[in-house]
Amino acid sequence: MLEKDVSLVEGAIKEYYFNHFDLIGIPSKISQREFGYQKINGGMIRHVAINDIKELHLLLMRETPSDVYCSNAYYSFPSMPMSEKDWKGADLIFDIDAKDLGLSCRNDHSVSRCSECHDTVIGKQTACAKCGSTKSELVSVACKNCIAESKVETKKLIQILVSDLGIRDEEIEVYFSGNEGFHLRVVNNSYEILESQQRADLADYVMFNGAIPETFGMKKQNNSKSTLPEMGEFGWRGRVAENLFGSKSKAAKMSRQIILDGYSAFQVRLDSMRQTIGARIDPKVTMDIHRIFRLEGSINSKSGFSKFKCKNIDEFDPFTDAVLLGEEKAEVIANCPVQIKLKNKKFGPYSNERVSVPKYAAVYMICKGLASAV
Repeated sequence: MLEKDVSLVEGAIKEYYFNHFDLIGIPSKISQREFGYQKINGGMIRHVAINDIKELHLLLMRETPSDVYCSNAYYSFPSMPMSEKDWKGADLIFDIDAKDLGLSCRNDHSVSRCSECHDTVIGKQTACAKCGSTKSELVSVACKNCIAESKVETKKLIQILVSDLGIRDEEIEVYFSGNEGFHLRVVNNSYEILESQQRADLADYVMFNGAIPETFGMKKQNNSKSTLPEMGEFGWRGRVAENLFGSKSKAAKMSRQIILDGYSAFQVRLDSMRQTIGARIDPKVTMDIHRIFRLEGSINSKSGFSKFKCKNIDEFDPFTDAVLLGEEKAEVIANCPVQIKLKNKKFGPYSNERVSVPKYAAVYMICKGLASAV
């Protein structure tokens, strides 16, 4: 990022932490957590120990980090190298990101930015039409459909955690990630002690990975004796029945046909319904017991939005609720071929235009590489 862009973005972030420190989530057992942060154009700084809220406030104001992280794990010695930290446990965490959902809308709001001449076009391109370079960066601009589909996956995950795993609603914290998805944190002592492989198994469970026909009553031999799940059964059997039959009135007839089709065809059905009934999480995040996770209330440098706690995910609108940088005008040269809507105001499309926009919009476009400060 150019120096003039760094100056504008860092100034906006510093002002945010000065005015909105009350939005920063202070994690439990703060002195046992590992903190980390990045500065614009800088690398990750990890193994930082913070003892209390005053030290955290000082870090944010002194360093003006572009991104701030806190470990889901807690240690005896959080500032030591990983092998010497003495792991004590970790919150159970989940990450749902629109980029992993395979949504058809993404090509309509993704922008290819040439690394050589910085020309921008909507959609993915293999070579720049202006200079011929094959080096480009694909940038995703926020989309309401992506957020809506991420909400669907988030609610699906919460339903599995509560109904199947005995986790109470009040033990689940839901956050907008600050870009295009949601983070979930489970604060339940029974799950804190799970090690990496156990968390990987749990991730497979919520994703509906590895389902086999026998679990759902289909026999490989003598399949005429198979008994498929019924509507209303608990857990995955009930969800599979709902997906297969849709209603009780259709269950008997469809069950006979599915059994007649045989074991292999039923396995194909189970595999295909994974994307529909399983929660589409990033399993690498869940199984990582040493991960440093974006801090609640901190700014996400991919957008300039804040990581925002969602009290009601249905009513939450990230394009308004998480846009908390300043409103004063900033001048930028914008090269943004898609329209952006933030705080109920529309910006763009722009083609190498000098425009005066609110600081939150200027930071958003700069973070996406679609504008530069004047």
